[in-house]
Amino acid sequence: MNTESKPIFKLRKRSDTEKLIDKSFKGLALIMANSVALILFAIFLVIFSGSTESMARYGLQFITTSDWNPVLDNYGAFTAIYGTITTSILSLLIAVPLGVGSAIFITEDFVPIKIRNLVSNLIELLAAIPSVVLGLWAIFIMEPFLRPFFLFLNKFLGWLPIFGSEPIGPGIAPAIIILAIMILPIITSISRDSLNQVPQNLRLAAYGVGATRWTTIFIVILPAAISGIIGGILLALGRAMGETMAVTMIIGNSNNFSWSLLAPGNTISALLANQFGEADGSQVSSLMYAGFILMILTLLVNIFAQWLVKKIRLKY
Repeated sequence: MNTESKPIFKLRKRSDTEKLIDKSFKGLALIMANSVALILFAIFLVIFSGSTESMARYGLQFITTSDWNPVLDNYGAFTAIYGTITTSILSLLIAVPLGVGSAIFITEDFVPIKIRNLVSNLIELLAAIPSVVLGLWAIFIMEPFLRPFFLFLNKFLGWLPIFGSEPIGPGIAPAIIILAIMILPIITSISRDSLNQVPQNLRLAAYGVGATRWTTIFIVILPAAISGIIGGILLALGRAMGETMAVTMIIGNSNNFSWSLLAPGNTISALLANQFGEADGSQVSSLMYAGFILMILTLLVNIFAQWLVKKIRLKY
């Protein structure tokens, strides 16, 4: 009696066509991945080559001066750099508590699931609104509504440099608020996904040892999801630094430097949007120089984001 066991499944030999398809897909994926790096390098090269004239003429003085006068052919981007950094960081300070708080509200069982889904859908719809529409809303509705509050800050805190200018309409402060609204969906969505990926066993274990809901959220859930949340925050920072249309419409587009958040200002993106179409001669090179600075700033933000996320992952 033959007791040898026969295999249940017999491996099918792959045809030459299947092997060819796999190799072709691998090659195509490799080409597409390398194309992204080549496109990024090409953009960097074009901007750098276009800004060499201004680099040779102004050097680092371009970064430290705020004079932008095409008539006299004098250019300095300090006002735009200050506006870019200030609006991005301060909008982040507003959006992070709202975004992470909204993500906690959506993922935890504070209210029925229908309400949580409604809030989640509304936040995602906010991301679908075009920036030009948000800019118009900021000009005609948001800024007039907030102007009494800005006047109050100037009246009682005008001795501080950041509130030293009387608000007359568009300015840095309205740009900060509209940027916070625009980056809120990014922070909320990524924070929500990070919180949802936290294993349910961690929550149950915390409740099992007597932890309250808020203790569980702050001691267990948030530390477990912190790397994804930080990544989303820094991604939103990069978006805020490069936002153009809405900021251009509400910031005032003034190259006169002022420390005040209530005064009109400028950002690098707004500067490029306003002047590149009519620029000629050395002004083009100066605008390229400003764009190169913006590219370096966003690159540094992304490098810092990757380093920070890796550090946090190793810690937790």
